[in-house]
Amino acid sequence: MKSLTLKGCGTALLTPFKADGSVDLEAFAATVDRQIQAGIHFLVPLGTTGETPCLSVEERIEILKIAKAHSAGRPVVVGGGTNSLAATIESMKQLEPYGPDAFLIVVPYYNKPTQEGQYQYFKAVAAASSKPIVIYNVPGRTGANIEAATVLRLARDVKNIVAVKEASGKYAQISEIIAGAPEGFSVLSGNDDETLSLMATGASGVISVASNVAPAEMVALTEAMLEGCLEEARKHHHRLFPLMKNLFVESNPIPGKYACHKLGLMQNVLRLPLVPASPRTAEIIDKTLAELWK
Repeated sequence: MKSLTLKGCGTALLTPFKADGSVDLEAFAATVDRQIQAGIHFLVPLGTTGETPCLSVEERIEILKIAKAHSAGRPVVVGGGTNSLAATIESMKQLEPYGPDAFLIVVPYYNKPTQEGQYQYFKAVAAASSKPIVIYNVPGRTGANIEAATVLRLARDVKNIVAVKEASGKYAQISEIIAGAPEGFSVLSGNDDETLSLMATGASGVISVASNVAPAEMVALTEAMLEGCLEEARKHHHRLFPLMKNLFVESNPIPGKYACHKLGLMQNVLRLPLVPASPRTAEIIDKTLAELWK
């Protein structure tokens, strides 16, 4: 049995910035409070959606501290991966004193490691911490895909590798992981629009971008699936699908940050190389929000 079982909806949290570009810690705390009030199952700060590559070590620590302080006992899965083993281990050591419940570790980007290289990398990462490790597979950003056989090998061989966030979009691959996963190993969708189909296949939930905007609705979708209420889940999926799709009309988190700005949750400020939503994207998101809550 793995040491942490993740299921339902976890939010890949946005990082709010002030007009001067500094982290808006007050707005971040308020967004976490909103997530908890909506019934979110776990929190995922410092991932891709949080613009983490553009944050300093000190900023990352402050964000994690707030996430933990406002988590109301929900698991906090914190992003800590890089494309260097030494840098990843250093990042984990910097964050671990502030109480993360698990680390989300991305497949090393740019290096394009082989399957054996990925296996050895994740094994070494897991050995460097007693915390549970969640593998994050997102080949559209990293340039490398971790295959089902490698994930399952790690799941069997390394006791603190407890889950995979799968954003490859490869249904057959993800289905193979679900079918072969050992007891207690969670498979989480990394794409909102695949939540329904993957949970129907046996996935445990989703790490969601859309839940930054509509947390209660994404919680309802995943809880319906966990309870076997497929018809209800379909209704939630079809209602949320335009949001799921349109949050990616430009690079994540550009549309999501604009949407949360429109909801009064944060300023529409990003750090370069990301820039605010184009007028066309803003128009699409405005229409999407109006339709979602009409």
